[in-house]
Order: sequence, then structure tokens, then C-alpha cells
Amino acid sequence: MLGGITLEKFEQNMHEKGWVIFEEALPDDFVEELRDDCLKWINICKEYQIKNGVNGSGDGTAHHCLGSGDSIDRYVDMHLFHPYISRYFDDQPYICNSLTPIGGFPGVTTYVHKLHRDVRTLIPGYPLKLNMLVMCDDFTSENGTMVLTGSHNRPDRPSDEEFGRYHERFLGRAGSVVLFNSTLWHKGVTILGSRPRVALTVGYGRAFVKPAMDYARMLGEVYGETLSPLTRQVLGYNSRVPVTLDEWYQAVDKRLYHPDQG
Repeated sequence: MLGGITLEKFEQNMHEKGWVIFEEALPDDFVEELRDDCLKWINICKEYQIKNGVNGSGDGTAHHCLGSGDSIDRYVDMHLFHPYISRYFDDQPYICNSLTPIGGFPGVTTYVHKLHRDVRTLIPGYPLKLNMLVMCDDFTSENGTMVLTGSHNRPDRPSDEEFGRYHERFLGRAGSVVLFNSTLWHKGVTILGSRPRVALTVGYGRAFVKPAMDYARMLGEVYGETLSPLTRQVLGYNSRVPVTLDEWYQAVDKRLYHPDQG
């Protein structure tokens, strides 16, 4: 049990509100490492964005930042929230769908500042994805992500007027972590001042839902052999898709897509 939140309380809040916050779940020194590594990856991904013509100067975000052995890898491997994530997915296998450091640079507006939700498919009572937001800086009444509580079950986009009137904010000190339903309507805010407000966001999905990045293929089998069984599961090593007939015709214990993945 983290932060005094039982699995039953977590389940109730996710059903009614669509989000739960675990206050100061991570120690300060580790949060500083995460913050530095998020900014490091944002600089790395900026080069790809410029090189490939995605934008001219980077958008202050990075994607799929695993494999360098830094604090982000260590955080994923901690599985601090595994009991809650597993309960959210009905105690069935789940995988990492996305991993995105957000720079929160002052005065910069990007796609995260538009009112949105992070999965378009809505199946009432059957969540497909879960969002995690790790606060690497304090989230305050001025810079906290805005969210429309309880909107995770509605198929329609809230009007800007409704969202502006009824939204709440994710608030917490650095090291706090929010888990929220990926169909919850939310938006980022324009950061004021001079210091970036950094966050690490992680998306999880049911094992049979195609992730935004094929992490097992990106990281490779040599890397995968160093991982714990749970981390192999979460990074998609148990739900890989064969690409040759030789990969398809394998004994059960050697198959790339394991039988318990849904």
C-alpha cells in the first residue's frame, strides 16, 4: 500500500474520478536524477525532430526513452505501482505503451496544451490504457496539469467553456505520481517564470493492444535477457509478433507471443 491508498480505494477513485494521486512517492535525490535524465532525452530527441523535419527547434518532449541504463530505466524496473496497475487491468498482463518526458519549458506551447485524451477508443467499463505522470518538479495551482474529473466515461469532447469552468489540477510536490484513465480529458498549461516544470509520463495498456513503440525490438534480446520477468512482461517481450514462419512454428515455451497475453 502506497501513501495510505488501498487497492479498494484506488479502484473506487479510478471508477468515480478517473484519477488517483500518490503524494511524494519518490525520494528527492531520485527525482532529481529523473529530472536530469528527462531533460537529457529531450535534447536527444530534439536532434531527431530537427533532422527529420518534424519541427524546426524541438517541441520540448521526448518519446520512448529507454535502454541507456539511466534513472528512467531504473524507475520502470522498480514496479512501485504494479499492484495498482494490475488491478486496473483486472489482474491481467499489461505492457508499457509509451514513455514520454515532458520538458514544460516556460512560454512554450505544444500538442500537450490542447484539450485531449490519450486513447480514442472508449469501451465503457473496460479500460484499455492507463496514464502515469511522475512529477519531477512541484505541480502547483499555477502550473499543474488541468483535468476534468469524471470525464473518462463520456464519449464527447467537453466544450472549452465547460472545461474552463469545472476543471481541476493535478497538484503535488516533486516525487508525487498520478495514475489516471487514459480517456480522461485533460490539457497542459503554459509555464511561466524561468524554470522548466519537468514530468515523466508513462502509458500502460493491455498486453494485446499494440504499443506506440515495439520496445522489445528496439531494445533487443541481449538487453531483454538482463531484465526481471516482470520487466520483460511490461516491456512487451511476452507479446511479440512473429515475422517469419520459423518464428511462428515454435514450441509453446519458445513462442514470441505467450498464451496468457489475451
